[in-house]
Amino acid sequence: MVWLRRDLRLRDNVALARAAAAADGVCAAFVVDPGLLASPRIGAPIVSAFFAALNALRSELREAGSDLAILTGDPVREIPAFARSIGAGAVFFNVDYEPAAIARDERVTRELREHGVEAHNSLDHVVFGAEESAKPDGSPYKVFTPFKRAWLNLWYAGPRSPVESLRAASRKWLPASALGETDGVPSADRFGFEPFNVPGMSEKHAARALDRFAADGGMRRYAHDRDFPALDATSHLSPHLRAGTIGIRTCFARAFECGGDVWTNELIWREFYQTVLRRYPSVVDSAFVANGDRIPWRKPGAEFDAWCEGRTGYPIVDAAMRQLNETGWMHNRLRMIAASFLTKHLLIDWREGERYFEQHLLDADLAQNNGGWQWSASTGTDAAPYFRIFNPVLQGQKFDPDGAFVRRYIPELRTVPDKAVHAPWKAGGVSGYPAPIVDHAAARARALTAYAAVLGR
Repeated sequence: MVWLRRDLRLRDNVALARAAAAADGVCAAFVVDPGLLASPRIGAPIVSAFFAALNALRSELREAGSDLAILTGDPVREIPAFARSIGAGAVFFNVDYEPAAIARDERVTRELREHGVEAHNSLDHVVFGAEESAKPDGSPYKVFTPFKRAWLNLWYAGPRSPVESLRAASRKWLPASALGETDGVPSADRFGFEPFNVPGMSEKHAARALDRFAADGGMRRYAHDRDFPALDATSHLSPHLRAGTIGIRTCFARAFECGGDVWTNELIWREFYQTVLRRYPSVVDSAFVANGDRIPWRKPGAEFDAWCEGRTGYPIVDAAMRQLNETGWMHNRLRMIAASFLTKHLLIDWREGERYFEQHLLDADLAQNNGGWQWSASTGTDAAPYFRIFNPVLQGQKFDPDGAFVRRYIPELRTVPDKAVHAPWKAGGVSGYPAPIVDHAAARARALTAYAAVLGR
């Protein structure tokens, strides 16, 4: 039996490949955990994304004559019970570096073994494990650049290709009748989430997105085009990597094949943040840097609400937040700008923004989201120096020079001339669009004073 979690695919799946190699019959199961869905870290977009991916995966398994067993409840109870009901001798699953997931998996493993069922975990969601990519003395890297060098040395010494899991399992699927009656894939509203439209969450859609991104030099153009949100220049694979509808080895293999050096670098950042989470689980709730939790954050209030709703008066920030609220996704450059604005201009705790992103992103991933927010807030490992404070006007002028992206999400500014679109108050303001909620120069000075008092000069 293969217990699927953040790996909703049949191809390039290590746990599935190992299960198929070990047994004559294989089946797959997923647990819908109401306790997990009640977490404030979970939002409608990612729930809808996972449920859409589950529906696609179940359809593919049914076409193969098997099924995806959908279980509802606490995995500590559901996984052992289902394994016993079908006579499984072993349960295979891929590890997850989130602290809560590690604790859950340990409990499930103990329960399985108490009932005579073997439990086998596999590394799958990163290429190299947290211990493999460590320093020679076994300690973890805290800075990205040396981590990247070590990671690349591991890759060149022994690249890890996509695993042929589907081929290995194709003739070993248990028939649907052997699984008995299990639940259907629920709708998000069953658990209190508003409906959220998720386009194309499946292995096939992920593979097409990767093919599109690799075609005609797209990965090479990414090096230049990736910072311009008006361009469709990114891979759009982050929701697929989060739900696991594509394997990370598949992505790296294509990146190296196509010469996508900058995209490869971004994938290694993903490995870095996953490793940080595994080796320093305290980052979930606390600042990584010494004294980082002593920064005198201001209480969220009306300004935080304005940031959430895209009403700060700074067009590039507002367009970014409206993109997030409408689509469940935000361009990476904009994530940095929006996070910098909240933590530096408004001096609001990065955890407030992190939580808002978790509740609104299709690709909400604890390691990546936490790493990005702590980087922007200058509280994390390898963080931006605290005196790096993005000027939202200059950022807009540099990366959206004609205002095409801003106008896409802020219709109030569609008739504003290009030269004024990122600072409409300088042209007398625009009816229906707010004035800036904070002055850039004053906010910057306030942030520098607050940070310097805690982190030093």
